[in-house]
Amino acid sequence: MVWVGTSHERANSPIFTVPRIPLDLELQCKVYGGDVNVALLYFDGCPNWLEADRHLRALAEEHPEIVIERRLVETVEDAEATRFHGSPSIIVDGVDPFADVDAPVGLSCRVYQTADGFAGSPTLDQLREVIFGG
Repeated sequence: MVWVGTSHERANSPIFTVPRIPLDLELQCKVYGGDVNVALLYFDGCPNWLEADRHLRALAEEHPEIVIERRLVETVEDAEATRFHGSPSIIVDGVDPFADVDAPVGLSCRVYQTADGFAGSPTLDQLREVIFGG
């Protein structure tokens, strides 16, 4: 199709109207064949981050495209700046797939609902599901 007319006419034409996306909106997409960035946020007083780290390392052995970053959250200010909802928090490509909008931000241990009940870390299967969709 060839457009005949000015760029202003094209921009205001109902045929070419494209919804505007706010610049601050995070678009969430998975790039297949590329790296999967996983951040493990934790604080030293929480014993459960080590289990989450073991699960993530096991997945990274299976899938070398996983890049794991460990981030120590040391202060309440750090927690607020990173929207830290407790330790351990797993962030996949910039998104907390286990986020609970009602969970407070702060230095606390986080609880996850698993098939076996509440636990201090997501299971290996839960991590596999949120990272790879199954």
